[in-house]
Amino acid sequence: MGFLYLSFAIVSEVFGSTMLKFMATVKSKLPLIGLIAGYLISFYLLSLALVTVPLSLGYAIWSGVGTALTAIVGYVVFKEEMGKQTMIGISLLIIGIVLIQL
Repeated sequence: MGFLYLSFAIVSEVFGSTMLKFMATVKSKLPLIGLIAGYLISFYLLSLALVTVPLSLGYAIWSGVGTALTAIVGYVVFKEEMGKQTMIGISLLIIGIVLIQL
């Protein structure tokens, strides 16, 4: 169950991070509400996940996968550039998470 909570925590964190970008471009309060809700839900679900998932592994997955997915959202939604360095960095994040798990 912990990894299920962790998965939803990651999705909520990516949503909240995406709302940060929308806050810069949209003249509405909706991105702010989405940002606050996304991060509150994310931290709550992360805390539930850490009941059964080790802290080092849970936080590494949450931050690493969240960073990778946020980069992908930036590329797909906001047409941001994703060069070789970004791809290498995402790969290193994934390798680091796997190493922590071993």
